[in-house]
Amino acid sequence: MSTLKVDGIRSNSATSDAITLASDGTCTAKITNNLSNRNLIINGAMQVAQRGTSSTSSGYHTIDRFRIDYGGTDENPTQAQADVTSGGAYDAGFRKCLKFTNGNHTNGAGNSDYVQILTRLEGQDIANSGWNYTSTSSYITLSFWVKSSVAQVFSGSLRAVDGTAYSYKFDTPSLSANTWTKVTKTIPGNSNLTFDNDNGTGLDVYLFPSLFSTYASSNANTETWITAQTNTYANLTTSTWYTTNDATFEITGVQLEVGSVATDFEHRSFGEELQLCKRYYQQINQESSGTSILQGFGNGSGRLRAVLYLPVEMRANPTVALDVSGGNPSFYSYTGGNPSYSSLSGVESTKKNIVVDINTSNLTAGAPYDWRGSGAFITIAAEL
Repeated sequence: MSTLKVDGIRSNSATSDAITLASDGTCTAKITNNLSNRNLIINGAMQVAQRGTSSTSSGYHTIDRFRIDYGGTDENPTQAQADVTSGGAYDAGFRKCLKFTNGNHTNGAGNSDYVQILTRLEGQDIANSGWNYTSTSSYITLSFWVKSSVAQVFSGSLRAVDGTAYSYKFDTPSLSANTWTKVTKTIPGNSNLTFDNDNGTGLDVYLFPSLFSTYASSNANTETWITAQTNTYANLTTSTWYTTNDATFEITGVQLEVGSVATDFEHRSFGEELQLCKRYYQQINQESSGTSILQGFGNGSGRLRAVLYLPVEMRANPTVALDVSGGNPSFYSYTGGNPSYSSLSGVESTKKNIVVDINTSNLTAGAPYDWRGSGAFITIAAEL
C-alpha cells in the first residue's frame, strides 16, 4: 500500500484548492453538492405564503419571512408569490418566487424614495451557526436567483444589528432584462461584529430594487464591513427600474450558509418550511363551511373564552388579532341559541398557547360553542 502526500488538490483551471490537507491528518473541502441543515434562511424558495399571495401593502403580507417595504412611491407597488416557469431558476428546481411589480412613479425618483426586500435572522442562529464571525478568515456565503424586467445593477447588504451596528454592502452584476441570474457573495467576518445568543434580531439581509441618497451612499466601501449609518444601507441604485412603469423584480433560492463556497440550494419540503415559518407567524382560517376557527365556552353571560395550544412554539409571546374584514364570525351552540359577535375583548398569549376572550351576548356559562366565519381569521405573529 502506498500513500500520496500532498498539501492540496486543485483543478488545472482553478485559482484555489478544492481540498486542503492539514498537518494533523484532517482536511478542508469545498463541497458544492447539497448538504442538509446548511441554509440559515427560512423559506428561501418562497414556497410558503400563509397570509396570501398578493398585496399592495408594505410589510409582511405574502411570502413568509420576507417583507417588502417602500416609501415615497406615487402608486402602491404589488408584492406577490408568483410561479417560476422557465430559465435558470426553474432548471435549478425552483417553482415559486417573490415578485415585486413597480407602480407608476410620475414624479420621478426622490432622494428618500426606496423599495426594499428584507429577511431577518435571530441573533442566536448566527451565534450558533459555526461561523467565526470575528475572524476575517472565516466566511459566510449568500446566494440567490434574481430577475428584473429592466437591465441594470442592483444593490443589497447585510446589517449586523447587535452591539455597534455594521453594514456589508454589495452589488449584483449587471442583469440582463427578463433573465434569471444567480448571484453569489462570500462575506468574511470582522472583529467588530457582535451577535447576541438570543431570539432578537441579529442579522438583516436586504436587497434593494431602488435606493437613493437618503439611505444609500456612493459606490465606496463595497464588500467590506463598515459602521452602519442611515445612508449606508447599500450603494446608490440607478433610477431606471424605479421610473419604469410596472417594472418587475423577482427573487428566489435565497441561501445563507457558513463557508466560502455556495453549495447547492437546500431544497426543503413544503412541510418543513411551513413548520419553520410558524415559529414567526401562524394563521387560523375556517377551512370549510362545517369547520370552526376555534372552540370555546361561555365565560359568563357576555363573554366567550377560547384556548388554543399552538402546534409550533413561537419565537416570542405573539401578538394575536382577529381579522373580520371579510365578515364577522358566527357562534354555534349545541345547547341553546346562537349568540352574536360583538368584539375581541382581550388576549393572553405565551409562546405555546393563547387565550382569547370575545364579547358577545346571550351566552350560557360553561356551554360549548363553535366559532366560525368564512371571512374571518386569527393571526398570531412573533415576527422579528
